[in-house]
Amino acid sequence: MKVLTANRLADGEAVWYANGGWAETIDNADVADDKAAEDRLEAIGAAAYANNEVVDVNLIDVTVVSGVVEPVRLREKIRAAGPTNRNDLGKQARPEAARAA
Repeated sequence: MKVLTANRLADGEAVWYANGGWAETIDNADVADDKAAEDRLEAIGAAAYANNEVVDVNLIDVTVVSGVVEPVRLREKIRAAGPTNRNDLGKQARPEAARAA
């Protein structure tokens, strides 16, 4: 399974394609579970890149555990949460992350 990720050009924020737009969390990212879905996400990413919305567009491997989308690679886990040495910074420090924990 894969999801589409990028960095928003306006501020560099790591984002994931979800529900027709770019979300700041991976939680609701559109998950591709076959080649056709991957191709669709790649086309969306290419168009967003061409429109100067995002950069560093990539499909990344994920798993879905109990309905929660989780990146497979450590790099992507860090991009999804924030710094590993400071839990008071990054996405994990946001109020909605505290409610989910």
